Amino acid sequence: MDTESLAAVREAALDYFARSRAIGRRRTRTEQPDADEALGWPEIAALGWPGMLAPESAGGLALGLDGAAEILRAAGEHVAPEPLLAVAGLSALLLARLNTPGAHALLRELVEGRSLPALAWQESAGDLSAVPLACGCEVHGAKAGGVLLQGEKLMVLPGAAASGWLVSARGDDDAVLLWVPRGTEGVTETLVPLVDGSQAANLRFEQVALPPGAVLAQGPAAQDALRHALAAGQILQAAELLGAGQAMLAQTLAYLRTRSQFGKPIGSFQALQHRCVDMFIHLEVAHATLNEVLALAAQDLSCNRLEAEASRVNARCTAAALQASRAAVQLHGAIGYTQECDLSLFYKRVLCLSAWLGNVTAHQRRHAALTDEADTSAGPAAAWTGEFPRQADWAAMPEPEFRRMVRGFLQQRYPQELRYLSHRARWSEMRDWYLTLSAQGWIAPAWPQAHGGMGLPADKLIAWIEELEQYGVARAPDQGIVMIGPLLIQHGTPEQQQRFLPRILSGENVWCQGYSEPNAGSDLAGLRTEALPARDAQGDHFIVNGQKIWTTLAQDANHIFMLVRTDKDARKQEGISFLLCDLRTPGITVRPIHTLAGEPEFCEVFFDNVRVPAENLVGKLHGGWTIAKALLGFERIFLGSPKQSQYALGQLARLAQARRLFADPVFAQRFAALRLDVADLTAAYTSFADIVRAGKPLPASVSLLKIWASETYHRIGALLVEAGEEQGAVAGDQLLDGQTFNVLSPLIGSTAAMIYGGTNEIQRNILARQVLDLPA
Repeated sequence: MDTESLAAVREAALDYFARSRAIGRRRTRTEQPDADEALGWPEIAALGWPGMLAPESAGGLALGLDGAAEILRAAGEHVAPEPLLAVAGLSALLLARLNTPGAHALLRELVEGRSLPALAWQESAGDLSAVPLACGCEVHGAKAGGVLLQGEKLMVLPGAAASGWLVSARGDDDAVLLWVPRGTEGVTETLVPLVDGSQAANLRFEQVALPPGAVLAQGPAAQDALRHALAAGQILQAAELLGAGQAMLAQTLAYLRTRSQFGKPIGSFQALQHRCVDMFIHLEVAHATLNEVLALAAQDLSCNRLEAEASRVNARCTAAALQASRAAVQLHGAIGYTQECDLSLFYKRVLCLSAWLGNVTAHQRRHAALTDEADTSAGPAAAWTGEFPRQADWAAMPEPEFRRMVRGFLQQRYPQELRYLSHRARWSEMRDWYLTLSAQGWIAPAWPQAHGGMGLPADKLIAWIEELEQYGVARAPDQGIVMIGPLLIQHGTPEQQQRFLPRILSGENVWCQGYSEPNAGSDLAGLRTEALPARDAQGDHFIVNGQKIWTTLAQDANHIFMLVRTDKDARKQEGISFLLCDLRTPGITVRPIHTLAGEPEFCEVFFDNVRVPAENLVGKLHGGWTIAKALLGFERIFLGSPKQSQYALGQLARLAQARRLFADPVFAQRFAALRLDVADLTAAYTSFADIVRAGKPLPASVSLLKIWASETYHRIGALLVEAGEEQGAVAGDQLLDGQTFNVLSPLIGSTAAMIYGGTNEIQRNILARQVLDLPA
């Protein structure tokens, strides 16, 4: 569905759940667990929602998985008590895919609201397999007496409200799907009360005799339909969990804005603000992951791929909702621990959903298994034998072909001795590679083609990043490419674009950033480097005096972009301007600063009566704060790139394979979780990259990207040092499989990543004030 249609579906769902007082109905359900679970189903049927996933031929709405996900997310935001996920989700998905006469008749009854079939598939706790292990049946045919069913099923939803059961069983050799109406002789149902007020049923089938028409499907068709239905249902479950988490965050923010202690709103306390920001970050990453997985699911994926993506998004949304529920109770204080607080209804619903259809650990494990299986079955990719075009219709090129092309280019052109560098590469090391990319027209993959870039769409840009990281390509000095270039494209004059952009692409101009100053690290409004307007025979210019610090690789640069104070009497943020300066200008001194790793990565830059031409002013005089915020957005999306985490994860995988650590289930689980953190970082990054590519200003929420990226990078670095054991204390490079390897480098690098570009604490303050609207 298009964006407008999805928004309309969501608005209609939110309106219904609000008007029908869904939260109140959930409370009644919790306080009276024996009440009819299908009490509100006629109203749901009147809306057509039982058929939201059914085809129009069966009277359904055919909304698609993305449309249904909006309804389920809205249901999560209102803890709706009706069994939408179980019936309109799982059962409808299964019946719609079977396409047999019996299934079609049942689907039409479901769509019309006359039947609530429940899917009975699970046989043991924690099992995500769609293959029935013990529940068996004998299919004899019409003359021999039909079907005989024997076995048990667990956690069947809905419980008492179900009209009957869609049962998966094992025949002689094949999977079989059966319809067992309620009241069938030989079926024993044990109702299990759930924490959210709903019910599940455990079923026992004792020599249950069924007519031949009870067989809905068998063989590969039955197996395929069940696997697809469960995977799609797990995606819908992720949407409902996300909605519940988002509602709990909204309730918590409202509470913190109004509850006062010590004479001020408790929402002004930084510790509480940061807890809310962490809730927000987890939920936003989960939302980005859900959007990406829904888009992938629309491509008719194979069973294995759909199950892998379902596990990925279910693990992410479950973890985010659980984190939100626990934090929300804590931040509400004593009232959050009471039944009378509506938060309790959401807390219990999340507990229920997070335990059904697989928990976080189970889905992380399945994702790892399916992804590893896909990697193994894919085999070595064919070598690239074609040309390397300077420009192409990259959007039309299939991603596997694009990846093979990039991989082939790296294999042929990238210097082997520069693979897997453990230190920040210097210009002297990377100059030739930079010029190779420049000559190919590939030095600026994200720039528009009109300005000399590749103009890669989001999916190809991510593929580009992944291929470079997997090959161990070092990061060239690239402030010109990732920061000042995009800023000039949006805010520079045509003359500035013509003067500077080609020289960035060619490597003639190498740039560094001049923002931070002593005692004004993340507080850019407190900077004191001064630029006074002047005029002489050579024209208008500025005289700059002051000092910049933490200027990355300034010793290799020949140009700097910087913030300077041009009006000392104005309010702090109003007297700042944005200047471009040639570092070879007289009066400039650069002094390197060595990092924890002993590398001269940062510098101090001193300005003593430095003359800067007036045409190097970007934007308006005293308007530098607007430019600075735009550039900070570019910096944060760059710092939020998955590149560093992908590189560190690759290093961790190299070490794990060499030391056979994947045989350790504890390590394998931790690695699986980190791999999903990186994958979901990629989804969040893509959503912000699309905003930049559309030429729109980045929202303040881009700060979440920098936090998630740097902290994911740090978690990987910490596990790498732990996995290295004694090697974690070795200074400098080591050899691993003939390539350089440094156990400590990612951990030390990630420690810096959480500081530069505005510390993660400052980023959390920005999110708390500018996005969550918490009081100062």
